[in-house]
Amino acid sequence: MMEKNAKKAKRLKWLGGIFAFIVLAFLGAGMYFYNVAVVPGHKTFLSSSKPLTKSDPLYQEKLWYKKATKKHLYMMSSDNKLRLDANYIKNGNSQKTVIILHGYMNNKDGMGEYAALFHSLGYNVLLPDARGHGQSQGNYVGYGWMEKDDVKKWTQKLLKDNPKQEIVIFGVSMGGATTMMTSGLKLPSQVKAFIEDCGYTNAKNAIEHEAQALYNMPTFPRFPLVEVLSGITRLRAGYFLGDADSIKMLKKNTKPMMFIHGAKDNFVPTEMVYKNYRASNGPKQLWVVPGASHAKSFATHPQEYKAKIKAFLNKYIK
Repeated sequence: MMEKNAKKAKRLKWLGGIFAFIVLAFLGAGMYFYNVAVVPGHKTFLSSSKPLTKSDPLYQEKLWYKKATKKHLYMMSSDNKLRLDANYIKNGNSQKTVIILHGYMNNKDGMGEYAALFHSLGYNVLLPDARGHGQSQGNYVGYGWMEKDDVKKWTQKLLKDNPKQEIVIFGVSMGGATTMMTSGLKLPSQVKAFIEDCGYTNAKNAIEHEAQALYNMPTFPRFPLVEVLSGITRLRAGYFLGDADSIKMLKKNTKPMMFIHGAKDNFVPTEMVYKNYRASNGPKQLWVVPGASHAKSFATHPQEYKAKIKAFLNKYIK
């Protein structure tokens, strides 16, 4: 009997050791992917910016931004913990302003072509650096969930200076998701419309897709690894990955929204835009751009991109 109990204890100890090893392995992997996905810094899976050349289809727009007179604006984040930075480009006496939101590991200066586009349509332009990006403070990426409240605060700052202006919120990739999440907040009435380009349905789905696409990770261990990553993100950055949900916030939106997505987007799958489009409860328009990969819709069809945005906004902005 004693020998039998000893064997059982030995087996339980062995199983406990294996369980502890598995738990530690997933925690270690979770921390690794937290540093990859949530901590700002250079990411090998993102293409690095290239020098501006005349062969760039958006050469003139990017050159215009480089030469444009920019005013630095600063603001504390919505939780008053971080100093945020933005560029502001005035457009004469215009009473129309667009807030342009950049993507993951990009920054305000990487959105110069969009600034040129909206400026040519008669808009003042505000280009903020998101938390942890560019010249803004922060040691994590909020995937739109934390940033949405900062965007709301930027609108309030603009309106404090000029309450008569009408505001449009525009974003690309993570900036597009931030735009969608912002649309579900209670915003000033001067915020009239939104345009999102290639934003994801939610951060958790986006990261699960990238785990499969970049690392060829099968269902296991993708589950439960993404769950572990989400828990670590909650402890260290203050939110679960599933919180950053565009669909959930779009259901609360009643204002006009234009959805743009490249038909050949493999980074944020094109199928996501249809789910986002269906979720919004305001006036809406969808353009799936032929031949465009991720965040390349403007570069692929520059004239049509500008024309469609102009036509959409003319319906809602004076």
